Amino acid sequence: MNINTKTMVSITEANQNFSKVARLVDTHGSAVILKNNSPKYIILEFNEAENTAADTDTLSVISEKLIKKNAKVYEELAKWYIFLKNKLFYLMKD
Repeated sequence: MNINTKTMVSITEANQNFSKVARLVDTHGSAVILKNNSPKYIILEFNEAENTAADTDTLSVISEKLIKKNAKVYEELAKWYIFLKNKLFYLMKD
């Protein structure tokens, strides 16, 4: 994830001056709150958060369809994984 450095605010500053955080969100669409100099929280406009949630739901539906469609392939891969893992175990034992 790319972070615009202009939208980064320390947690102390955000706590003391939340109106600055709100202005950053209004201007840039989001703000990143830093804790111990690392990104910890992201503040989004409400509409953007709703859109992100909708994208996540869509992704979940697509993922479920792909898993169902390829279930036999995944099962076969799992069998090979177990076979190779056991083979490696026996080879390392010797």
